Amino acid sequence: MVIANQIKALLKSHVDGDDALFLSIAMQMAAQEAKRGHGKLAKEIRDLIDEAKSNRQMSDTTPIPLVKPKGELSNLLNVSYPKLRLVDMVLSANIEARLQRLIKEHKHVQKLRSHGLAPRKKLLLIGPPGTGKTLTASVLAGELGLPLFIVRLESLMTKYMGETAGKLRLIFDTIQQTRGVYLFDEFESIGAQRGNTNDVGEIRRVLNSFLQMRYLR
Repeated sequence: MVIANQIKALLKSHVDGDDALFLSIAMQMAAQEAKRGHGKLAKEIRDLIDEAKSNRQMSDTTPIPLVKPKGELSNLLNVSYPKLRLVDMVLSANIEARLQRLIKEHKHVQKLRSHGLAPRKKLLLIGPPGTGKTLTASVLAGELGLPLFIVRLESLMTKYMGETAGKLRLIFDTIQQTRGVYLFDEFESIGAQRGNTNDVGEIRRVLNSFLQMRYLR
C-alpha cells in the first residue's frame, strides 16, 4: 500500500509540474529500497535524481524563450525581454541587499524547495513616478532571464460589471502557467479608489478580487 501511494503521489506531482515534490518522493523510495537491502536499485534511483537535479539547474539558468501573449491577453499584457542587471541601478545599500536576496532565492529555488521552503513571489513597489519601479521589475527579469509582462490597466478596466474581474482572473491564470516577472503598473488607479463612495462598487469588487487571487496563488 505504501508503494502504491508513493507511485500515485509520484504521478500526481509529475502531472502538477511539481518537480521538487517529484524528486522528494523519488528520494524517499530510494531510501526505502536501501533499507530493504536493494542497494543497487537505491543507487540507480539516486543517480537518476542527481542527474535530474543537474539538468534542472541548467534549465533554470537558461533564458526562457520570449512569450507573445495571444488572443485577449495581447490586449492586457505588454511583454519584453530586459537585459538590464542590478549593477545598472543606483541603489541604497538596504534596497540593493533586499533585491539581491530576492534574486538569490529564485536562482536557488530547488535548494529552498528541498527544505520545504519557497522563494518570495510578490513584491510591492512604492514611490512617485521616476523612482524606478518599472526599472526594478526590468532588472529582476534581466537577472533571472525571464520575460517581463506589464499589465495594461487601461485595457483591464471596463464599464461592464464583472468583466474586469474576469480579465483579472485570466491574467492570474497566465501567471500560473507562464513563468515571468509580472508588473501591475500604476496599480494605485485601482487601489486608491477602493473607498470611493462615488463608484457603483465595481472598483471595490475588482480590488477585492485582486487581493483574493493574490493570496490564492
